[in-house]
Amino acid sequence: MSVERQLFPADPRHAPLLRALLALDGSTTRICEAIAQADITVQLHLQRQTGDVPADVREHLGGERWLERVTSLHAHGRVMMDNLSYTRLDAVPDWFLDGLDAGQAPVGHLLQHLFVKRETRTASDDMAEALWRHVGAPDRRASRCYRVITPESPMMLIFEAWRDGMVPEERS
Repeated sequence: MSVERQLFPADPRHAPLLRALLALDGSTTRICEAIAQADITVQLHLQRQTGDVPADVREHLGGERWLERVTSLHAHGRVMMDNLSYTRLDAVPDWFLDGLDAGQAPVGHLLQHLFVKRETRTASDDMAEALWRHVGAPDRRASRCYRVITPESPMMLIFEAWRDGMVPEERS
């Protein structure tokens, strides 16, 4: 699958859109679909169960085992966002893990079935590097980190980078 990955444009005309994207507290998947005006494709780069995670994952989620997942969401041949998530395995229902294990569904489609809250967090350099190692094109300026919690416990830590696929191509 060939898709183009570019940094989110630094052009000041796109600064309001970037500010809005970084401030989102809802489903990034749904925003990508709305901007693309099409279904998005999930490209799964890595998915594995692990006990070896950056320290901030342990700090923000607790637990002993996590599902590490690196994906890209794209449409029209352009990457819209790259995403690294850690899911605390003992904090999610089996059906949620089954959906993640299938590797096809964006996390946002699965989260819509749960009562969750998102809390902004600061990503460590280790967390950011874990994403850049798989997708390249580091861009902290257009990145954010947040924790997803349920009424019972924290369940996910997500670090994502917005890409230029979020900006509609200009027509000549």
